[in-house]
Amino acid sequence: MKLEIKNVSKRYGRKKYGVKDFSLTIEKGILGLLGPNGAGKSTLMKMIATVNKPSEGIILLNKNNIVKDVNYIRQQMGFLPQDFGVYPNLNAFEFLEYMAAVKGVGGVGLKQRIEKLLDGLNLLDVASKPIGKYSGGMKQRIGIAQTLLNDPRIIIFDEPTVGLDPEERVRFRNLISDLATQSIVILSSHIVSDVDIIADEVAIMKKGSLITKGKTQNIIEQVKGKIFETQFDTDVSPRFSDHIKILSTTRYQGKTTVRYVSEVPIEKSTPQKPTLEDAYLYLTHN
Repeated sequence: MKLEIKNVSKRYGRKKYGVKDFSLTIEKGILGLLGPNGAGKSTLMKMIATVNKPSEGIILLNKNNIVKDVNYIRQQMGFLPQDFGVYPNLNAFEFLEYMAAVKGVGGVGLKQRIEKLLDGLNLLDVASKPIGKYSGGMKQRIGIAQTLLNDPRIIIFDEPTVGLDPEERVRFRNLISDLATQSIVILSSHIVSDVDIIADEVAIMKKGSLITKGKTQNIIEQVKGKIFETQFDTDVSPRFSDHIKILSTTRYQGKTTVRYVSEVPIEKSTPQKPTLEDAYLYLTHN
């Protein structure tokens, strides 16, 4: 499987772009797509999912132009948009059976597949209750289940862990890790830790453009030797020069600890092991 995005742009006005001249090649495994709000992640994913058409550029799946032949990718795709909706009066079984019919999925094994998905997402015990009575996290898990109904080979998740508690997020990560051995999984999130744990590669977007892509460790290398921490009394407000970028501040027992990125550390600072979140914050706010 190979997905190629070549010089794709989405223009909403004469000079307003949601995505601009974006190129990326994705093969089997999990691609974590990171970027701040407004970076263009959802716009890009909707174009891959053939919900929207690019203004310029092409998208190829196994050399097939999916802009011209949308059915080629739709037949083997699962998509969970950020604004996924449900039918509140249906229970989980009824809703997934309906979604299976929409996707053209059926056969003698459908009931078992639905039960397996509900069990894997910890929903089997409540599957007979109307979805309208579910919590936000439970509805999100139903969305994940419908995404996987047709055993897709291209799986697109836009902010899938929103509303999930820590245990549910672990279940989700385990589920898609298994799927990624045979599929392309694109996981968009602003929760860096979700991407850091499971992604084979990471792509970071800013203002509609791709600013970096690679293995997690290679991206972290971009801030190696630049991450420091310093501590001061909470009632003291030190002045940081322009070359200091603060990544986080924490207060504890009258002390404030500042984690920052800089080529040159300030006095009484200690070097820190960089993380993907450090690199992400540095690259998207630089």
